[in-house]
Amino acid sequence: MSYRELFRFAIENLAAHKLRALLTMLGIVFGVGSVIAMLAIGTGAERQALEMIGRLGRDNLVLRARELKDDELTESRKRSIGLAWRDVFAIGSGLPGVRSVSPKVEIAPYQIYGASGSTRATLFGVGADYDRLVALELEEGRFLDDMDIRDHAQVAVIGPAVRRDLFGFEPALGATFKVNDVWLEVVGVLAASGVDTDAFEGVRLGPASSVVFVPVSTAERKFDRDPKASPFSEIVVQMNPGSDVRSSAAGLSSLMDRLHAGAPDYELVVPEALLAQSRRTQRLFKLVMGSIAGISLLVGGIGITNIMLASVLERTREIGLRRAVGAREIDIRRQFLIEAFAISLIGAAVGIVVGVALAASVATWAGWKTEVTVGSVALASLVALAVGVLSGFYPARRAAALDPIDALRYE
Repeated sequence: MSYRELFRFAIENLAAHKLRALLTMLGIVFGVGSVIAMLAIGTGAERQALEMIGRLGRDNLVLRARELKDDELTESRKRSIGLAWRDVFAIGSGLPGVRSVSPKVEIAPYQIYGASGSTRATLFGVGADYDRLVALELEEGRFLDDMDIRDHAQVAVIGPAVRRDLFGFEPALGATFKVNDVWLEVVGVLAASGVDTDAFEGVRLGPASSVVFVPVSTAERKFDRDPKASPFSEIVVQMNPGSDVRSSAAGLSSLMDRLHAGAPDYELVVPEALLAQSRRTQRLFKLVMGSIAGISLLVGGIGITNIMLASVLERTREIGLRRAVGAREIDIRRQFLIEAFAISLIGAAVGIVVGVALAASVATWAGWKTEVTVGSVALASLVALAVGVLSGFYPARRAAALDPIDALRYE
């Protein structure tokens, strides 16, 4: 018999025992499905981590004003005023390998009104090169420039959510809106990033789309803030490409300790270290989930072995008859191997559907980003097929080794 005929014969035999075949396939189905879903979650998490690190800048070091209790803040202000222009100038001139330094002021406005309504957003005062430091993309208009900073211009770059809430379907560029008691003109609109989460690895990122960027000088002079608060909420330090960011982080920490007289009023965030930590977590997740998926495939393989051994026992006379009419041992072995292969092939096909459905369900209900790749589907399928063939090898060998005369006499 040709391989095609053997495969058709295997399918007919499985169809004759539908329930048994279905139960045999379940281990393969769940194993393949869990592998695909696990890899989809891991791939989605890694892509999201890279996008979030892009919001911080992989070559950046980020100094942030630490949130302190009132008594701690009062004690800290005796030694340091917080993150200020003094730090910006000292870092730019005193830390080797610095490409750019940009301050950032965070304002929590109590009202934001536009032509089509109001919105809730966070206002940030930033420098002219901030968009380059954190890879912000514009959908319309331009970002802030040096002239805006110098003139304390009342202009703004807004996020897509702010644009939608304030202007609806009307043009946003050149339009004005009011933040607290200050009127601002829209000069740019940010592109949607696809990531709108406020934290990553325990580090607060701030909203991605509900934002308003104004010149740092405008934020300092025209918006009220707590007098005891740090002048800047953040200072972004961009290092030259190829610099050892972690060594630079140690040097920056030492410099800041001297400038702030040891006051614990700031924290240093190293995006590269956050990415490494995220990848370690994802590797552990993949190892655990991969082990669970491997157990499912192992159970499926054991099930195939058991069913194939039972099938050999049931079809002993059939095997004897085939040997009597001229079938060779290799023909019998090939027949049972192809039947085991058919079980794993159908199980893998169903498992792919289950895996894609699981990944979609996780994305919908848990809110996790998932991404099913061709590589994950191919890997899960190949492993399942290998498990099926290996599991069918012993029953096929046992069937081929039966004595034709004894097999014909078997009752």
